[in-house]
Amino acid sequence: MDAPIIVQFSSGGSQFYAGKAMDNKNLKAAIAGAISGAFHTRTLAEQYGVPVILHTDHCSKKLLPWIDGLVNASERFYKLHGEPLFSSHMIDLSEEPLEENLEICQDYLKRMSKIGILLEMELGITGGEEDGVDNTDVAQEDLYSKPEEIYQVYEALHPISESYTIAAAFGNVHGVYSPGNVKLDPEILGRGQAYITEKLGDKAPESGKPVSFVFHGGSGSDEADIKKAISYGTIKMNIDTDTQWSYWEGIKNFESNYHDYLQGQIGNPEGGKFSMFYMHAK
Repeated sequence: MDAPIIVQFSSGGSQFYAGKAMDNKNLKAAIAGAISGAFHTRTLAEQYGVPVILHTDHCSKKLLPWIDGLVNASERFYKLHGEPLFSSHMIDLSEEPLEENLEICQDYLKRMSKIGILLEMELGITGGEEDGVDNTDVAQEDLYSKPEEIYQVYEALHPISESYTIAAAFGNVHGVYSPGNVKLDPEILGRGQAYITEKLGDKAPESGKPVSFVFHGGSGSDEADIKKAISYGTIKMNIDTDTQWSYWEGIKNFESNYHDYLQGQIGNPEGGKFSMFYMHAK
């Protein structure tokens, strides 16, 4: 139970953490909620002795003020502690022109790398729906990144810092779908690595993996596709839907097993107060 973990905040989740009653004008609640959550996580991680990476998920162009507020907090934290409050931020500008995507990512990487924050950028679009972003009707070709595009990211970001990852699209879709509905092609990642390696020539790393990838929409994926993606340089995989279901299934099963006990404070079918039962429930 002491394995390192990643705790990932979304803008919507951060706003919820702050409380729905808080005004979210200029993303005030989302900023406050994420910062509060980061301090909460750090406090408990220290007590448990578990290494935790604090990450923020999909941030579209309209949500950039949210990331600005969090980077500001990390800069303040860095001055006091010599490390950032957050470990990494994911900026998703996949719906913007590639040139604009890269220019904005360059600006953030310059700032973030100074205090040790990793940038995760998205190239191509992850299908499905998550946190209010609906890409269910996106064109199929946008679900697959091209080697040339991956190289463009390398050219734009690598001279600034190596502290970045690429969430390249290879058919990824948020959520879990019936077999055959999602067609992953991890070979796209391999072709991307090979293309950059060829371009770099003698300067290419011996590993043949000049960049690190992120696997979005990993829930429900075939084990063979996961292993192949890892072999091509994937170092992080998002499994939000699987994680949510695991959490919810435990609650569902508990309610199903003890339904009769959960109908009121007084209503224990075996007699006595039910509170004594649920206080000690595991």
